[in-house]
Amino acid sequence: MKKTTLLRNLIRDPGILVIPVVHDPLCARIAEKAGIKAVFSAGYANSAAYLGKPDVSLMTLSEMVDCASRIVDAVSIPVFADGDTGYGNVTNVIRTVELYEKAGVAGIFIEDQAFPKRCGHMEEKQVIPAAEMVAKIHAAVDARKDPDLVIMARTDAIAVHGIDEAISRANLYREAGADLLFVEAPRSIDQMRRICSEVNGPVFANNLPGGKSPYLTAQELQEIGYAVVADATSCTYVIAHAVRELFTELARTGSSAAFANRMVLFEEFNRLVGLPEIREREQRYASLRPGR
Repeated sequence: MKKTTLLRNLIRDPGILVIPVVHDPLCARIAEKAGIKAVFSAGYANSAAYLGKPDVSLMTLSEMVDCASRIVDAVSIPVFADGDTGYGNVTNVIRTVELYEKAGVAGIFIEDQAFPKRCGHMEEKQVIPAAEMVAKIHAAVDARKDPDLVIMARTDAIAVHGIDEAISRANLYREAGADLLFVEAPRSIDQMRRICSEVNGPVFANNLPGGKSPYLTAQELQEIGYAVVADATSCTYVIAHAVRELFTELARTGSSAAFANRMVLFEEFNRLVGLPEIREREQRYASLRPGR
């Protein structure tokens, strides 16, 4: 089954799809081995991992596609990708979809923030006119070669114009052809319930500790009516916490020995990153040499 089709099926399933944002291809492999069904390549984690910077539109389209492509190559599960604002007008949106589709992602989202955008839980966001975003969604839908490529539309209008406008926009984007709808940063469970009951299509939630929205379990979000939830920042935050502790200890003592029981050690790590399969393949091809 195509990964695009698989992602569509996971979104349609009665149970909520939990899709974590992964910090890099290594984390994507760990997620897959843990039983995660799909992963997310997103700007917040990419900006942190590749630039050491916040999510304020510093990553270019080509950099973002490269991040997603590396994750796609590392796993066999579907990868959902962050298309930000589409990096310009409808012409840029078309190229964004084309490049991401070539990279092998199963889904992509476009948002209605004005460029330069920022993380959806930061202050002082601005949004483009709804009609301009509707045109972008039409362009994104028309640009995909695989009709099963999932196109999600995100609106950040709650922060600028309020919940009524955000729901209205989400429905306009659904009419334009978006497969999945994302109303970013609702402030309460009541707003979440309104979104899920009044948006005419499957709805996506963004779950992050310390954000503007209630931090709920996947089961609670499913009961409210969400089809998909992204665990947006946990992977990045856990890495930052663990590495900060490690290097603090290393700077203090000159040794990481105290962390030995918190490490994946040499042989296990080699298995994690696929060394046995590489060695087996090398031996198989070596056996085909003349004279063997």
